[in-house]
Amino acid sequence: MKAVVIRTFGAPEGLEVVDVPVPVPAPGQVRIVTEAIGVGGVDAVIRRGALAAYGFREGHLLGSEVAGRVAAVGEGVDVSWVGRRVWAFTGLSGGYAEQAVAAVEDVLALPDDLTAADAVTLGGSGVVAHFALDRARFTPGETVLVRGAAGSIGITAVQLAAGGGASAVAVTSSSAERGARLRDLGATHVLDRSGKGGPDAPAGFDVVIDVVGGPQLPLFLDKLNPNGRYVAVGVVGGQPPADFGTRLMNAFRKSLSFATFSSDTVPGPDRQAVRSSQFADAAHGDLRTVVHEVLPLDQAVPAHREMDAGKVFGRIVLVP
Repeated sequence: MKAVVIRTFGAPEGLEVVDVPVPVPAPGQVRIVTEAIGVGGVDAVIRRGALAAYGFREGHLLGSEVAGRVAAVGEGVDVSWVGRRVWAFTGLSGGYAEQAVAAVEDVLALPDDLTAADAVTLGGSGVVAHFALDRARFTPGETVLVRGAAGSIGITAVQLAAGGGASAVAVTSSSAERGARLRDLGATHVLDRSGKGGPDAPAGFDVVIDVVGGPQLPLFLDKLNPNGRYVAVGVVGGQPPADFGTRLMNAFRKSLSFATFSSDTVPGPDRQAVRSSQFADAAHGDLRTVVHEVLPLDQAVPAHREMDAGKVFGRIVLVP
């Protein structure tokens, strides 16, 4: 079968389409014939080699979430899964392929009215957005800033904050066109990438959800209100300065909080319960997904080029 691996770390051109054996589901796993594959920010971070210290090596088969039909099950798995349309988390590898395996506890049946592309746009990112706001102890009436809102995590966070009764939902954006699209999804204020907005923009925020990280992170710490909470859910813009904690200490009397968040720390059943609810909301039109583009699997290189260029609004989806 066809799959996409990292031939060399670095630029998107280091990705390569190769032939690999069809995976055999181990005990507790299912094998899925993929219909849609989510292209996420973490894929780009792994591709660049930024996580090599965590054991990622050249030759790695990218991809963490897929949707499709179950073709086979491993020992101990109910055979009734065979033939069902599902979303699945494959870990941090194995998704960019015509077939993939996943642990059955990381598989969720899809509503009939939800497309495979929508499932991989929402499945992983929606859970992050939900629990990031929960980690931030967000309550109705508070002001929220979503930094890096044009990706699938940010788009969902904007909707959840707006639907949860935020008094203001600000976003950072690279263009007026993107800002307008985010307003249509629930944003009330649009800031530029440095955090500057119009005269009516809130002077500070109770909650910041940050997908970007990078060298400008300290500037956004400064935007927290007293008792404000900052939750970093990604580093697509690179690691923040090593001394960014100094900003927090310099604002000691404001009682600020900074946290990182990974959905890996949420118990599996809790993740699946939220995901199931969000899938139902999306199927009914109560939660919107944004698919930037659907490309063939062998077009992973241009897909990653678009991500690196900051051109993606929503999520790119690959199809075999």
